[in-house]
Amino acid sequence: MLAHPATERRLLALILLLYVALGFTYALVTPPFEASDELWHYPMVQHLAGGNSLPVQVFDPALAGPWNQEASQPPLYYYLGAALTFWIDQSDMAQARWLNPHVDNGLITPDGNNNLAVHDPAADPWAGALLAVRVVRLVSVLLGAATVYLTYRIAAATAPGRPAVALGAAAINAFLPMFLFISGAVNNDNLAVPLTSLALLLMMRIVAKRREKYTPVRWTEWFTVGVIIGLAILTKEGTLGLIPMALGTAVVAAWQGWCRGAGEQGGRGAEELPSRQRSLSPLLPFSPAPLPPDSRPAHASPATAVRDLLSAVALLALPILAIAGWWYYRNIVLYGDWLGWSAFIAVLGQRGHPASLAQLWGERRGFMMSFWGLFGGVNVPMWMWVYTVLNAILLLSVVGFVLHLLRLLLAEARAWRESREGWFPCLLRPVERHFGLIVNVLFAAAVVYGLIQWATTTWSSQGRLVFTAISSLSTIMAVGLGEIGRRGAGAQGSRGAPPSRRLGDWIIMGVAVFLLLVAAAAPWLWIRPAYLPPTYTGPLAEQTAVEFGEALRLVGYEVEYDDPRPGDAVRVRLEWEVLQAMERDWSVFVHLNDPVLGRPIAQRDMYPGAGLRPTSLLQPGERLVDEYVLTIPPTAMAPAELELTVGLYDFATGKRLTAGGGDAAVLATIPLTATEGPYPNPVSLFFEHGLELVGFAVEPRRVTAGETVNVTTYWRPSEPLPGDFTFFAQIVGADTTRYAAADVTPPLPTSSWAVGEVAELRLTLTVNGDTPPDVYPLIVGLYTRTAEGGFDRLQQVTPDGRLTDDFLTLTQVRVDAR
Repeated sequence: MLAHPATERRLLALILLLYVALGFTYALVTPPFEASDELWHYPMVQHLAGGNSLPVQVFDPALAGPWNQEASQPPLYYYLGAALTFWIDQSDMAQARWLNPHVDNGLITPDGNNNLAVHDPAADPWAGALLAVRVVRLVSVLLGAATVYLTYRIAAATAPGRPAVALGAAAINAFLPMFLFISGAVNNDNLAVPLTSLALLLMMRIVAKRREKYTPVRWTEWFTVGVIIGLAILTKEGTLGLIPMALGTAVVAAWQGWCRGAGEQGGRGAEELPSRQRSLSPLLPFSPAPLPPDSRPAHASPATAVRDLLSAVALLALPILAIAGWWYYRNIVLYGDWLGWSAFIAVLGQRGHPASLAQLWGERRGFMMSFWGLFGGVNVPMWMWVYTVLNAILLLSVVGFVLHLLRLLLAEARAWRESREGWFPCLLRPVERHFGLIVNVLFAAAVVYGLIQWATTTWSSQGRLVFTAISSLSTIMAVGLGEIGRRGAGAQGSRGAPPSRRLGDWIIMGVAVFLLLVAAAAPWLWIRPAYLPPTYTGPLAEQTAVEFGEALRLVGYEVEYDDPRPGDAVRVRLEWEVLQAMERDWSVFVHLNDPVLGRPIAQRDMYPGAGLRPTSLLQPGERLVDEYVLTIPPTAMAPAELELTVGLYDFATGKRLTAGGGDAAVLATIPLTATEGPYPNPVSLFFEHGLELVGFAVEPRRVTAGETVNVTTYWRPSEPLPGDFTFFAQIVGADTTRYAAADVTPPLPTSSWAVGEVAELRLTLTVNGDTPPDVYPLIVGLYTRTAEGGFDRLQQVTPDGRLTDDFLTLTQVRVDAR
């Protein structure tokens, strides 16, 4: 499809220009601190720009600084950001970085509240901390442009003679919406990724340069690779996989030196002899030119090869240790582990139980969404059909890439059988020919494996975290899509490019154009609207006049529901009128209260304006309408008469604004209808091994300390249970203190339960006589005893296959004093 190198250069320049234009758009359209972890990355930049030393991380998230867990990250990107912004007065960071205490971080909601921060419309975006954020963002976009260019070079080295593959890989990288989003943010990935790509490219060049005519690797080449790796691992620990990749490259280079003198045969591979070249050309899509028979000098001794290998290792290690060694030694001194993960995880938080591969597979939907484009605090999605199309493209490319690998293996097996070389030099030939492909596959696999290990411990199954390998992943996708075209058109050639190659090129171009359209639309269709306050749509149907502290008046409301049952949603719209200016930021709460407990079973808390307009920004006389969606939990006890209440409170102190002598306004009573079924309170909630809770009853739900609570549960196995489990029920406090507990072993062991049959279990809980009066959750679960005498509980399984807690909260129980 590309007939001239000049055309290729012009298309590459176009891709880079489009990327920079889009990157600047994302950087300027996305409000400050609304890009994933920018909220915590930027304080590190600001701290160092003020001339301060690196902060020492703490092991208590409540005491962590504004950088949160990011103080555990290597600091090179933050030093770069500080060097770019030290001249800016950033003393207003606390005002500019105005946190939303109610944000639904990582949750996609139907009623907004997506904003991580509050954005004062009166703030000057080109001054102070906001200017510093934009400067670092724009430079980060340029670093991303370097990544796109390096992706092109890596793909060109991987698929020589296929400019469409190289350009396609660059375009996939450039127009990936999530890559653009992160590139337009303050994030250390933006320096780590181009350094990683550069290191991989240099490794490929070291081997490729010595394939046709061997010359010893110059010390400067190894030293340069070491410098780049040192800079990369001083930016992000996720790049540590470059070290074994470099060592592997050193082994291959030493291997080349050892096998360099095999005479005429030493220069031959799968495509050198004319008859062999003719027989294998349909199988080797990226065949380089034949090697001249005298292209390699005399055979090197094993001792020389070992010496070359040791020299390479030393030349790699010296700059790595000199540049980054101090950081990892500092981690040992301060935190007791060279990676500093103990402090990082202590602040970030971790899963209650390590995730299994099955659980991580269950999180694949969110992983893929955050790979393609899940903006804001991982809570601003694109349209669902966009993800479907992109996932289909990815699946197509994976299938194509597997076919590509199979074809290469078949070709190399035939070449091996026909070769007259010894096995050791013969094995080197395919490694040399496909070294770029090997590097891309191994590094991408290493990054994915590292993320799996990390996500096993922490809630970090986000697709954007594999962007360290974005150049390799983009190359693999482009190669796979090109292979699909080959399969679709057949392998017969013609004048010019073969039909198979032309079709593959068109497929790659079509995918690139689709990504470009999505990437160009994202800032305007999804990102910008997520941070616009809702427009006034009043007056509402139900008029009222409830004044809260002479500051706000509730002048209207609407409540939408249709015979609500457990698991359903209730929509509430409120119309507010501002009576006077306010210094405090009052939060709105909307509760559905259980009359037995006197507590909400569903609630929404947020600032007005869908979380975007704190009351201190409202002006007297303004009117605004907000919508709140309250989801009734599936375990809600029914039938019941739920009380809908509204009020305002100070998040920092908990103080409520008074309304007509009370601290809340009762708007409506909503009848909650029981779900029909053969069991009381029918539900469908799963634990591991396919054990389903299909119903339950709790009686009574309000007791005096010392009295009993009767719990009945109904269980149905969907598959044979692997052991005999004991069931438990507990009433627990916020600090996990048990105020009542009961365990029961079923009369018929669970390993004998028939699939599909329902078992009824009863437990009686006696509440401790000294239980403080309050409302407490009642939890149930099941366990087996371990050989060590411990308890091995089963975990809940969500509808999308994720494993969560090892207990289930059935309901709440109110305990009154004796």
